[in-house]
Amino acid sequence: MSQKRVNKVVLAYSGGLDTSIILKWLQTHYGCEVVTFTADLGQGEELEPARRKAELLGIKPENIFIEDLRDEFVRDYVFPMYRANAQYEGLYLLGTSIARPLIAKRQIEIAEQVGADAVAHGATGKGNDQVRFELTYYALKPDVTVIAPWREWDLTSRTRLIEFAEQHQIPIAKDKRGDAPFSVDANLLHASSEGKVLEDPAVEVPDYVYSRTVNPEDAPDKPTIITIGFERGDPVSIDGQKLGPAALLARLNELGRANGIGRLDLVENRFVGMKSRGMYETPGGTILLPAHRAIESITLDRGAAHLKDELMPRYAELIYNGFWFSPEREMLQAAIDHSQALVTGEVRLKLYKGGVHVIGRTSPYSLYDQDLVTFEEGKVAYDHRDAAGFIKLNALRLRTLAQRRRRLET
Repeated sequence: MSQKRVNKVVLAYSGGLDTSIILKWLQTHYGCEVVTFTADLGQGEELEPARRKAELLGIKPENIFIEDLRDEFVRDYVFPMYRANAQYEGLYLLGTSIARPLIAKRQIEIAEQVGADAVAHGATGKGNDQVRFELTYYALKPDVTVIAPWREWDLTSRTRLIEFAEQHQIPIAKDKRGDAPFSVDANLLHASSEGKVLEDPAVEVPDYVYSRTVNPEDAPDKPTIITIGFERGDPVSIDGQKLGPAALLARLNELGRANGIGRLDLVENRFVGMKSRGMYETPGGTILLPAHRAIESITLDRGAAHLKDELMPRYAELIYNGFWFSPEREMLQAAIDHSQALVTGEVRLKLYKGGVHVIGRTSPYSLYDQDLVTFEEGKVAYDHRDAAGFIKLNALRLRTLAQRRRRLET
């Protein structure tokens, strides 16, 4: 198949060795103008070196985009996901998955702005990220040309990559010359590590892999008590202090780090078909999830709460598989957001040695009625005799089945 002509491409660029090699490869292989886009999603790295690296590789200053997307990331992606209590396969808090649609969306917007006819990413051909990036590209710009170098080039080993970098005068840090012990992806919600020393699921994760949490065994012997305030399902304050989305998640991350909260050793099922072992650290998100469920427990009706729990696995799978901009995810989001209209109040939590414990919850819209549930004589009328008819009606089909079984046995 002949190579499609590309005039200008927007590259998702981290400034690291791999995406710098991709940048130069695009220039040499496609002979096209390259625009770099670096998103600050709270990964905790200085991003100005990415600008200098791009300039060193011949990118014009007007073609270098470095943008702080932290508040947009948390407000428009993380918080909507947490309204659903989303966990993929019951455990994974989707930290990498939820970042990809924002990066890809902004790439497409920049491509439209600069008149680019292609976009490129650095995801490999074995992972989920290639799917997440490209489903978003096509959802937002169906005629865009997508370049995925890892599926096209012949730089199939670390040695070949280093040789290409040396040939094109791409700076190589000393620690990048050998195989990395594991790969890391990070943003404000989480850090994920996988590969190499983590590939054997029977072997415990080495201590040096962890970067965002202290060892729970070394966490303080005294618990930390905090109160999270919610409005319409979103966290808005910690201990009475109002905070913006990114600042609030960053504060929860600090509290989680100090108390050893948020570690997850997981073998998951990738969308592309293989199983993968990863280590995830999601300190703030691990605090937020039980807090949100706690405020829902007193503000959501049973039917709404149970329906949400039924929808959640499908919703989480859509995010994991890269379908953020699909109509079905948007339909589910509309239902979830409708359920959050009165999910407002405060939740008190105890953080202690890796654990998050709900110790109190209040809401002006609480459905919890102490007079109804008390063992003492309540103020609200509740006739215990009503329960007999309720039980008999629900037992009707069971009694009918039992009668048939008896007839068959005789």
